[in-house]
Amino acid sequence: MAQRALPEGRYSKQGRKPLATWARWALLAVAVAVGAVIAFVGYRNLGTKPIEAKQTAFILLGDDQVKVSFEVSRDQPERAAVCIIRARSKDGDEAGRREVLVPPGNDVVVETTVLRTSKPPVTGEVFGCSYQVPAYLSTS
Repeated sequence: MAQRALPEGRYSKQGRKPLATWARWALLAVAVAVGAVIAFVGYRNLGTKPIEAKQTAFILLGDDQVKVSFEVSRDQPERAAVCIIRARSKDGDEAGRREVLVPPGNDVVVETTVLRTSKPPVTGEVFGCSYQVPAYLSTS
């Protein structure tokens, strides 16, 4: 069988050229930078949080109220905090929301609040807590 000749100028006779040394270092630097960003984001999102809260109980007080008890643990008990408590209706909508001031005190405190709702509630829960207390909730 006769060997066919390749079209002129279409294929290189040398094959692929290896990456230049500078390109390899640039690629390595980009990979290290991406790895560092991923590690930082993972640490911020999965590391220990300075303040955490969990719902311990809720009691439905009728079609327009729910009583929620929650436990707040914080790393700086000398600072006031604010927690957002919310009620949800059967369809999953937020039916009520309230900001609760957690005054300075112990590392772990239990708070209770009553929320008025716009729809019949089925649960009460802690949405989140922060040390950034709004001025209208401030104790000073």
